[in-house]
Amino acid sequence: MKSNKNILIFLLFNIVLIFSSCDIDFEDKQTEVGKSKAAIIHDKPDQIAYDIEVLFVDSSFTKAILKARKARIYNERYETFLDSGMQVTFFERNSPETSILTADSARIDDRTKNMLARGNVIVVAESKGRRLETQLLEWDNMRQKIYTTEFVTISTPTEIINGYGFESDPNLNEYKINRVSGIQKRGM
Repeated sequence: MKSNKNILIFLLFNIVLIFSSCDIDFEDKQTEVGKSKAAIIHDKPDQIAYDIEVLFVDSSFTKAILKARKARIYNERYETFLDSGMQVTFFERNSPETSILTADSARIDDRTKNMLARGNVIVVAESKGRRLETQLLEWDNMRQKIYTTEFVTISTPTEIINGYGFESDPNLNEYKINRVSGIQKRGM
C-alpha cells in the first residue's frame, strides 16, 4: 500500500511538473522575444478605432482634418498611433487654399499635439503647385511648422530641389531647405 501511495505521489508530482512546464511554454509563445509581461501589457492600447476623422478647431475655424484607417490610443502614455495610412488636410484662415499631408503611419503626442509622420510622407499644396516628399516629417503644434532632418524633394512649377533638412508652414508658403544637394530647373 505504501508503494502505491509513493507511485501516486510520484505521478501527481510529474503531472504538476508537466502542466507547469506547458504553462511556461504557453507563456513564452504569448510574449514577444525580449519583452517582459509588464511591457506586453503596457503595449496594449486602451482604445482602437477604425476609419477615424478628427477636426482641429480654433475659435470656430477648422485648422485641420485628420483621417486614418486605424488608430491605437494609449491613455497612460498620452500617445496615439495611426496605422495603415493617414491624411491631414490643413486649412488657411481667410483663404480657400489647403494642403494635404499623407503618410503610411504617424505617432501623436496627445499632450502637445505634436506629430511624427513616417513612410512615404507627401505634402501637396495644389494651388501653389508645390509638393514635398520625404520619409519622416514632424509637426510642431506650438510653432505651427512642419520639419525634418531627413532627405527631402520639393517640386514646384519651375524647379525640383533635393536636400537634407526642411522647415515650413503646413501650406508650403515659406519653406527652407537646410542643405541643398541638387536643383533641377523645369521648362516653362
